[in-house]
Amino acid sequence: MSLNENLEKLSNTCGVTGRENDVRDLITQMIKPYADEIQIDKLENLIAIKTGKPQAPKIMLSAHMDEVGLMVKTITKEGFIQFTKMGGIDDRILQAQKVAIFTKKGTCQGIIGAKPPHLQKEEERKKIMNYDELFIDIGAENREEALNMGVATGDSISFDVKYASIGKDIAIGKAFDDRAGCLVMIETLKQLQTTDCTVCAVGTVQEEVGLRGAATAAFGVNPDLALALDVTVAGDVPGIREFDTTVKMGNGPSLPVSDSGLITHPKILRWLIDTATEQKIPIQIESGLPGSTDAARISLTRQGIPSGTIAVPTRYIHSPVGMLSLKDIENAAKLTVAAIQKATKYF
Repeated sequence: MSLNENLEKLSNTCGVTGRENDVRDLITQMIKPYADEIQIDKLENLIAIKTGKPQAPKIMLSAHMDEVGLMVKTITKEGFIQFTKMGGIDDRILQAQKVAIFTKKGTCQGIIGAKPPHLQKEEERKKIMNYDELFIDIGAENREEALNMGVATGDSISFDVKYASIGKDIAIGKAFDDRAGCLVMIETLKQLQTTDCTVCAVGTVQEEVGLRGAATAAFGVNPDLALALDVTVAGDVPGIREFDTTVKMGNGPSLPVSDSGLITHPKILRWLIDTATEQKIPIQIESGLPGSTDAARISLTRQGIPSGTIAVPTRYIHSPVGMLSLKDIENAAKLTVAAIQKATKYF
């Protein structure tokens, strides 16, 4: 399968945070040919191990399998679905979105509705509607019909968006945060023919609600160092100041020096920058990010694990559809592979 085809499969699969099983099954299928061992821990993180030499460092790669989405909270007597958010989602993008509810009877499609603008007062049209004022319409006449359709409290709800290729190497689709990182991780193990280091490629759960899977996985793996493979905000769109971010889509993966949860370990940062320079891999350096990645939680595990992040610039993350350059995924994987092959010189 090509990079584009694999990203399409990963993007179209639903894995709302806390319900990552379908994504985990797909990644397991994709990564198994390149791993010596596959494990699933008690929190259901996926751990694919490529064994190296005993005296060489153990490196943890972390890419979270979950995506932001919604969850069924209540069903009204009229048959409308009220929901809660799973992860950080701007309420302004919710109205009129097509969604898929994953029920015990299969997928149920619906639309996020609100009071029509024709019936709103002027002051209502000016204000942002909070998610708790919205509802999902599945065409049910009442609560009983909705229940008969299989909908139940706690069901996961995903944005109903399909992957597409546009332009020469640009892709749009759902859940690039962090299926892009998952693909970088798969490609890394695929390209690592042999390695002195033992590599533990971990697909983590529940990152979008507090980096939870990374904490338990890192404790179990107990690596010598770690890299989170994730996405970052691409700022090359109208309204973004250079002060906010200088990262652009298509200019190579980003190496965050600091974010709200991590100051990248100096040895990790030097290792990655030196590798990129020697291999002539384009990179972008950024700092002061308001968000964070699995690396923040991994770095504080046990007695501390030197950690950093390799991030794919992505537009419109945490929305129903994102955009990225496949070249950035290719270069992120190339950098990860080259860095692992040079790790014994630094650690």
